[in-house]
Amino acid sequence: MDAVVTCLVAAVAVLAVVVVVVRVRRRATSRPDGQPAGPPRGPLRLAPGDRVRIREQEYAVSATIRLVEGDWSWVQHLLDDDSGTRHRLSVEDGPELELVLWTAEPGATVTPGAPTIELGGRRYTWAETGQARYTATGATDLPSTGTMRYHDYQSGGAARLSFEAYGEEGWRVARGDLLDPADLTIRPTPEAR
Repeated sequence: MDAVVTCLVAAVAVLAVVVVVVRVRRRATSRPDGQPAGPPRGPLRLAPGDRVRIREQEYAVSATIRLVEGDWSWVQHLLDDDSGTRHRLSVEDGPELELVLWTAEPGATVTPGAPTIELGGRRYTWAETGQARYTATGATDLPSTGTMRYHDYQSGGAARLSFEAYGEEGWRVARGDLLDPADLTIRPTPEAR
């Protein structure tokens, strides 16, 4: 009988440890409102109000634009900093995560279509052209849904040039830098933690 009692006590003790471990894990992965927390916030899941540090600069996410072209989709987050310059972070999650930090070039007089374009002492070569459907959330000057046309160019390994036109508006020009995911630090809004 002593062996049976010892086994029962051991089984109860193991069960108690399992229950404690499960509760601790649930608590660690729950939000303050008791709901389960989602996976860690990555660049695809940024939302207005989140803060992003890219290299040495801090930005606030003011809006998100989700784009779909056929089977391909990507996200652009509009970023605010203290300078008043328009920035955006594009995130493409294909075979490899591609992150590009774009800076608006409102005074640029170039237009898309040529096989190569010179801007700011750099020569860019045509990479792709297309049209996508978009959905916008947050502080944009766009309708909440619509279409966007684009022409993308590249120079060297990391330099990019983009032309985008939402709806019937004219071209928006931006220069971009390809980022390494290690260049980003994301701080979600307190509600998302």
